[in-house]
Amino acid sequence: MAPKVATADVVGLPELLEFIRPRHKMLLTTFRSDGSLHSSPVTGGVDERGRIVIASYPQRAKSVNIRRTPSASVVVLSDDFNGPYVQVDGDAEVIDLPEAVELLVDYFRVISGEHPDWADYRRAIVDQGKCLIRITPRRWGPVATGGFPPKWRP
Repeated sequence: MAPKVATADVVGLPELLEFIRPRHKMLLTTFRSDGSLHSSPVTGGVDERGRIVIASYPQRAKSVNIRRTPSASVVVLSDDFNGPYVQVDGDAEVIDLPEAVELLVDYFRVISGEHPDWADYRRAIVDQGKCLIRITPRRWGPVATGGFPPKWRP
């Protein structure tokens, strides 16, 4: 079997968003108060304006960190761990209830499609006290895959 060669495809914003849309496994990195990094696995999607959206809770470290330092990085992973991935850096914000309710409905739609009972879903969002994290892409690396460097020879 031939060795797998790494790839790094530079893409524009439209291609980046098309790459992200079907992928929902992400690693979100924010900044703690001392400047160190805080990373957590999340489920995310892309809203109609091309922003990465993630459901959370106001008291979670990721939300607290973004309120203090409104920037974040997201590594978007493929379902296959060895599949392509990309890192996206951007401006981040936390949207709280009640403004977040319809945004969280949109979030659910881009992740899972239609809900069987939207009224029940909206009640659950409010009862749980959810919030929405939104990241506007400002820069991103190439869409990459792992493997040997292109000039590697066995």
